[in-house]
This record gives sequence, structure tokens and C-alpha cells, in this order.
Amino acid sequence: MVHNSCVILGTGSYAPARVVTNDELAKTIDTSPEWIFTRSGIRERHITAPNEATSDMAVEAAKAALHDAKLAAADIDLLILATLTPDLLLPAAACQVQHKLGIPTHAACFDLNAACSGFIYALDTASAMIQSGRYKHALVIGAEKLSAIVDWKDRTTCVLFGDGAGAVVLGRSTKAGVGVIGAKLGAYGDSTDLLYIPKGGSRHPATAASIAAGDHFMKMKGKEVFKLAVRAMDEAARDILEQHHLRADQITLVIPHQANLRIIEAVAQYLEIPMDRFYVNLDRYGNTSSASVPIALDEARKAGRIKHGDITLLVAFGAGLTYGSALIRW
Repeated sequence: MVHNSCVILGTGSYAPARVVTNDELAKTIDTSPEWIFTRSGIRERHITAPNEATSDMAVEAAKAALHDAKLAAADIDLLILATLTPDLLLPAAACQVQHKLGIPTHAACFDLNAACSGFIYALDTASAMIQSGRYKHALVIGAEKLSAIVDWKDRTTCVLFGDGAGAVVLGRSTKAGVGVIGAKLGAYGDSTDLLYIPKGGSRHPATAASIAAGDHFMKMKGKEVFKLAVRAMDEAARDILEQHHLRADQITLVIPHQANLRIIEAVAQYLEIPMDRFYVNLDRYGNTSSASVPIALDEARKAGRIKHGDITLLVAFGAGLTYGSALIRW
């Protein structure tokens, strides 16, 4: 019997050149560098240049992942871009990425929006499509320009977010039990009001009044999101481990969504996995939504934190409120 496993062939990431520190933010809003760090674990974040869009960052991360995989754009027949900040409402930013990279026109290209869980949703989707046998090589990207949708006068949100992109190239393997060995996705659709943008969609199209009121910026109920995030990530991690008959101590590295250090520490405590087995780069990037997991994954690989035979757990939550986990055996 021929197995069709889906394996990661390469990873890549990109962050804009401009770095905005907590000290810099403290000069423009009523906060202090210590207040930001103690509540979030963030010291700095990358912010795009004015002419830099989500698709531009996605292209750079994709190029790095293709180079790592030793493949060309012509080899890709599936492109999924996880993002909540596409260049335009229409068309999908994935199509712009396809064009900029020179990916063939026969490739399937689409955006996927599951907010901060987007990369894990896209990874599971692409993995299933590859395992179906209909696709050979997939490019899965998480890219966000969150600086475009935060209110830079709102200290409860603007200090938390940053811009960036991460990507993986997926391919088939005939070896069983390797690559993306499982994923668990879900959503709490009754909690949409905890993290959302009030206006600008089909229910409340943008008007001069809504723009003046700042209703096209992200709004968040931080304490409620914190509680649900910890619960969702803990359950998603436990469910996927149980499903694959694995113990927490068999996981060599956990790559969590980088939203808040206190959330990550709480999840580590619940799972009884020491923090030194969690990869954390939140202090340098802030919350980059769907880009956070693939950026951390790429950095962890390049730092030698992932080796052949290791089992890595990815886990995330996001607006929706969505959540997801995935297991990768290298």
C-alpha cells in the first residue's frame, strides 16, 4: 500500500526592517516600556514601510521557504495564504503572491482567514489536499500587516501587534507516520465580540462616519480573550495528543501562537511541559497573528531546536474565536 504523507520540505520567514521598541511607543501613548513588557512579554515589534503590503511580505517568506526546500515557483500547484489583512478585500492576496512569484496559472490559490489560528488551519487544509493525491507541492503562508488595522492611540491594542510573514513548502512522502501527522481545529463562534473590527464588512459597510469614529480598527476585550485563549490552547493540545496516543513528555518542542507570554506560561503549566520546551520569540515580534507560528517554526529550525525524529506541537487561538493544534514528526 502506498502512503501519501504530507511533509514539510522547507521553511522561511520575513520581518520588515523597521523595529518599534516599547520605549518608542511610550513617547506617543500613555504607557511605559515596563507596563507593556510585564503585561505581554513584548519588547519590540516590526512595522512595515508605508508602501509594503501583506503580499510583499508573503513573497519574501515564500522565496526563503522555496530556497530551503530546493524547489522553484514552477513546482508549486497549491498556494494558501492565511491572513486577516489582505492587500485588498477583493481579490485574494494569494493571487497577487502567485503572480509576483511566478507560480503557474494551473495552481490553486486562495486566502484563508482564521485570524491567529490561520496558519494551522491552512496547514491542515493543504495537508489534506496533498494527501488526496491531487496536489504535489503546496506553499502555505501566514502573513499580516496588523499595523494597518490597529488604532495607534489605543494603548490596550497597539502595543501588542506587529507585522511579518512565515511560510512552509509541503510535499508528499511515501513513508508513513511522518510530516503533518494530525491536526485539531475548532471555534467558539459565540465569542466573536471579544476580538473584532466593528465596521467595514457587509453588515456595516464603511462610511465617512464609521471611519471618523475609528470603527475599522481592531477592538479587543483583553481579559476575556486571555481566559478563553488559555482554555482553547490547553484543550486543543490535549485533544491532539490523546488522539495520537502521545504523552506531553514525548513532545520535543511546542510552538505556540505568540500573543502573550502569560498565556504561553499558563498553557505550559496546564500541560505540565517545561517552558524551555516552548519556543518563544514574542519579545522580538509581538503578536503577528497568522504569521506568528510559521515565523517561530522557521526560527526554531534554523536555531537547531528541531531535529530528525522530533515531534513538534503547534498550537494557536485567534479571533472567531478559532483555535487549532497540529503535530509534526520530522
